[in-house]
Amino acid sequence: MLVARVAELEKALHQHHGHNSDIELRASLSRIEDLKGKVEELETALQNCELRIEFLESNNEQWNEQIR
Repeated sequence: MLVARVAELEKALHQHHGHNSDIELRASLSRIEDLKGKVEELETALQNCELRIEFLESNNEQWNEQIR
């Protein structure tokens, strides 16, 4: 009887551990998706900054040509 109870408790423990692993994996996946979104936002911001720099450099060259 004791052996059967130990086996039952071990099975319950494994099921519980598996359930916790699923929850942790879902939480990790959610965090990864959040981080992907932030990376995309940062990439967009970087591209906008690069375009702005190109624009300002072009304007600077035009001003330099007009001054000469």
